[in-house]
Amino acid sequence: MTGRKVAVINLDPANDALPYECSVDIADLVSLEAVMETYNLGPNGGLLYCMEFLEQNMDWLKQKLDPLIEEGCYFLMDCPGQVELFTLHDSLLNIVQTMTNKWHVRLATVGLVDAHLCTDAGKYLSALLLSLSSMLHLELPHVNVLSKADMVETYGELPFNLEYFTEVQDLSRLIESMGEDPFARRYRKLSAALADVIEDFGLVSFQPLAIEDKESVERVLALADKATGYVFAGLAGRNPYPPEFVYGAGAVDSGAGDLWEKYKREHEVTISEREV
Repeated sequence: MTGRKVAVINLDPANDALPYECSVDIADLVSLEAVMETYNLGPNGGLLYCMEFLEQNMDWLKQKLDPLIEEGCYFLMDCPGQVELFTLHDSLLNIVQTMTNKWHVRLATVGLVDAHLCTDAGKYLSALLLSLSSMLHLELPHVNVLSKADMVETYGELPFNLEYFTEVQDLSRLIESMGEDPFARRYRKLSAALADVIEDFGLVSFQPLAIEDKESVERVLALADKATGYVFAGLAGRNPYPPEFVYGAGAVDSGAGDLWEKYKREHEVTISEREV
């Protein structure tokens, strides 16, 4: 228990069967199903329309959030997973800017990337580009998360350890690992150029997450608290984080090494039990 009062805000119109109780639900404002039927749109076009509609009706959202802000709630906002909203389309950006610049709500983006992408160099490079594009487009403090980190090797063997994929350094090794298949040879120069762009920005790193591992969940929460400035607000008059984390400018240990060793051992034990 963190001791904070949490309000869950659902901004994903495609969430038609919510697995949680939310304080604000965009479905009360606009229906994705009705939008698709009325304007003959597919799911992607319908989602874009819904976010544009929310952008034009920010007074509705403010009316919903104001009482929660007065209560000092910690917001968890569930947004659509459509990549256009985070990289190209302006509606989500405008919504975020209204909340931060006009309503003075401190926000941070927590972007989840499935860890199984690490088993394929090309897919991992694409995930890096997507994360970088999202960071540049939304202009918010950003926490990139490798979700399902405990299951990564069930999808295939990693060419490097998990820390390599969380630290995002020396991507030339990743390009070399692509092998000599025709596709890799043909696009090796393009892949190398894209890797250079990612390294030149130097913005992307990942925090591994295994949802059933308490320590990894706490690390993600701590990074989100630091990104929003919540660490400076304290908790019930006492800051739960040590000063070296709150005021430190250096990199924080992601715990990837410990997490990797823990679940790799469990994975090996499971395989051994199956063989027996």
